[in-house]
Amino acid sequence: MADLRPLCLLLLPRPLEGFILRDQADDLLRAEGVVAVDPPRVPYGATARVPHVLGEVLANGTAKRLIKALRRNGDRPKVVVIFHPVQLLLARAIIARFDDCELWYGRWDRYEHAYDAGPQMRERLAELHEAAARLSSLTFVASDELARLEDEAGRDATLVPLAADTFPAPDPTAAVIAVSLGHLGWRTDWALLRAVAERMPNLVLLLVGAWHDDESKDDADYAWCRAHPGFVWLGARSDEEAARLILCADVGIVPFKVEPFNDAGLPYRILKYARLGRRTVTPELAGVKTWANAVSTAPDAGAFAAALVEQAGRRADPDLALRDWALEQTAEAQNAPLWERLRALGIALG
Repeated sequence: MADLRPLCLLLLPRPLEGFILRDQADDLLRAEGVVAVDPPRVPYGATARVPHVLGEVLANGTAKRLIKALRRNGDRPKVVVIFHPVQLLLARAIIARFDDCELWYGRWDRYEHAYDAGPQMRERLAELHEAAARLSSLTFVASDELARLEDEAGRDATLVPLAADTFPAPDPTAAVIAVSLGHLGWRTDWALLRAVAERMPNLVLLLVGAWHDDESKDDADYAWCRAHPGFVWLGARSDEEAARLILCADVGIVPFKVEPFNDAGLPYRILKYARLGRRTVTPELAGVKTWANAVSTAPDAGAFAAALVEQAGRRADPDLALRDWALEQTAEAQNAPLWERLRALGIALG
């Protein structure tokens, strides 16, 4: 036994890629003597739900198979780490076979109060927690409050807060947040959006509207945009939701191709952005110049990117003069020539 290599076994409650404490597990796994053990064929939760004797039998069977595999590799467990009380049955079955093997118990939540556990299961979890905490040589907890609860129970606990090493952390001081409101399909210039995003690694584009794979399925630039992490595809949203999302952005965009169908129109979204104090950036489309005070046009991807950068920070400093102008563009004000003609024709206006 002495010539077997001692190991620290991390009993993962779920596969590593889906484990909530993956960052800290990955850090420990840098050590040659620390290995991860995937969940057994019979889930941990199932062994806690069956009658106690059957649960012990299942845990013992798993322990035997695991230890046999370790010994074949010239290894033996010195530390067994669990992250949930339902893992105690297996951990205890492993430790019982080695005089010098100890348990470490990680507590990052009050498992015995889980929402998805009924009264009977909560009682079982509380029982397993107490047993794990008593057997543990090192209990490490995620919060001061969990440490206080262990202290209240007469036990020591080591504070080991959470880590989020792999969670992306784009530079918030350099980010430009743009929003696109409306249809995402034929009209959209995916090549332009890709080129802009490649020039602006800190660009976040909120895409509010239904996207249509059938309209762009053969477009490589569309495929790139669908996969790009800086493009957040939010789908169709109500006007109330869309307005709040525009508030999260610095600038609105109209990413239309410069084609006859798009060139002469006046996109509604320009006015919608302006009502929230946001300017719009568009390609060189003729129709948008009707609202030139609200629009910056760009002849190419470089100019488009530069125009977006100019609006950085507007989410915290909206253009209130632009907003005032937009709020004046009411249906009644826009319909003024039609009202004038109705009066000239003697049509009753009520």
